[in-house]
Order: sequence, then C-alpha cells, then structure tokens
Amino acid sequence: MTRPLPPWLTVTTAPPPAVLDARDCRTAAALFTEIAELLAFPDYFGHNWDALVDCLTDATDEGPVTLIVAHAEELLADEPPHQFTTLLDALTLVGGLTVTLSAAPGHEDALRARVGDALADSTIA
Repeated sequence: MTRPLPPWLTVTTAPPPAVLDARDCRTAAALFTEIAELLAFPDYFGHNWDALVDCLTDATDEGPVTLIVAHAEELLADEPPHQFTTLLDALTLVGGLTVTLSAAPGHEDALRARVGDALADSTIA
C-alpha cells in the first residue's frame, strides 16, 4: 500500500509551469522572443499578437499550460499602455492557459492597478 503524500506535496505527470522573467520582456519584440524560446514555439512563429494566440492555442491543445511571469511589473514596461491591454486580450483568447503575474516586493499594488486599467480598456468581454 502506498503511503499518502503530505498535503504540500504533489506528484504528477503534468508539465511543470513555465517561468518567464519579465525583466527580459520590456518590449513586445522581446516578449515574443522570450516566450517563443520558453515554450519552444515552431520556427514559423510570426512574432506578433495573432501568432502568439495561435502558438499558445497549439500548445494548450496538447494539455494545460501554466505560465508564471516573474517581475511582472516590468512586463511590456517600455511599451505604450495599450500593448499590455493587447497582451491580456490575447491571453484571454487561449483556453487551457493559466497565467500568474508575480510582482517583486513593493510592486504588487501598482501591478494590480495596471492590470485593472488594462482589463477596463479591454475589447474582449
């Protein structure tokens, strides 16, 4: 008989979460490059929002994908604010994707406000 695992421990065949460091994703171009490498997108990935949705959808067709964005307060920080909204809109279109935005200490409130503003500006219900 197998001994039960403690509640803090999980054994699974699910893929581990993918961790994206937003310090390397301050522009859309850098985000596309980093996420393509992290999730092993095909060579034909077009490095644009539509292609991001397509490749993430293909990835989730194989099973759920968990993406953790570390230092998320820096995500697309060098882009106009509408680019962050566009990213959230794109992620909304991908079923089977779970995203966690992890902020550095002292940045959570600002990140929550930024996410709230972006969601308010979203064109996707």
